[in-house]
Amino acid sequence: MHTLVIGDHFIPAEYYVDALGVACGPNFGPVRTVQWAGDKAAQHEAQQRMEWEGPDAVPVPEEIVAAAAEAEVLALHFAPVPTAVMDAAPNLKAVAVARAGLENVDLAAAKERGIEVMGVAGRNASAVAELSIGLMLSEARDIARADASIKAGGWRKQFPAPGQEISGSTVGLVGFGHVGRHLARKLSGFAPRLLVHDPFVYEEELAEYGAQAASMEEVFAQADFLSVQARVTPDNERFIGAELLGLMKPSAYFLNVGRSRLVRYEDLYQVLAAGRIAGAALDVYDEEPLPVDSPWRKLDNVTLTPHYAGDTLATNRTSARLVAERIAALAQP
Repeated sequence: MHTLVIGDHFIPAEYYVDALGVACGPNFGPVRTVQWAGDKAAQHEAQQRMEWEGPDAVPVPEEIVAAAAEAEVLALHFAPVPTAVMDAAPNLKAVAVARAGLENVDLAAAKERGIEVMGVAGRNASAVAELSIGLMLSEARDIARADASIKAGGWRKQFPAPGQEISGSTVGLVGFGHVGRHLARKLSGFAPRLLVHDPFVYEEELAEYGAQAASMEEVFAQADFLSVQARVTPDNERFIGAELLGLMKPSAYFLNVGRSRLVRYEDLYQVLAAGRIAGAALDVYDEEPLPVDSPWRKLDNVTLTPHYAGDTLATNRTSARLVAERIAALAQP
């Protein structure tokens, strides 16, 4: 099975090659590699554009087109797979993507050609859950602000809200998929009360994690820490706005490690600017990277990270392994 591995600056091609050797055996192949052009910042920006507009929103990857002629399978992460790539690979049978989102593949064109497109779920759930806890601690205990003050020569101890502990608090989770379950497990040592809103999860499942079901309104109204990690669907885009945010306690914190499209960010900004909640921590934004003059950069009650919740060495190795296992299943007679 001719496999073309497309590396990027997040998951190098050699990770897939190593994983394919384990999952498919030493005689699998041939396996060729190509590097998606551009530096890491440019690739991240392209991925963000494709998330909103699809693979045709970025330049055709000519280096991939040139390498694709014999490919029966593509293994990749963020690289675009528009019609031009499929046209260049007449024998293409499958595209294996090292993430759950498939926005970088022209799914309609693949369906027309009978090309199977496969993603992998849960690959970075542990990493995202760990960052979620880090964001809770950083925002509620003002860690980043204190660090910035000391490095600037100060000794700041006055912050927008008094420090709050996770222990003994109520943590509300919106979405209880792979990330939510990892987060619930990792939070167990803090012993918070866990409230979950996810209409696709049974109460019996929640009980296994020490959590209880609640309506969306109850989660927002009762949570001391409100963490969003739901997947985007046509039914929930921008569903978190002024109405739900208005239910939150003045002492509560809002976190989003899911997708920016779940939240009306202009409403969240107004809530934070007015000090109607204690603070927020965000890893995802409508525009990435944030413009230099973004008003978000000026808020004193928000912790910002550059959409890197799932970007760890373990995640990238796991992603390549999961792709290799999907390809191994394809290769079986």
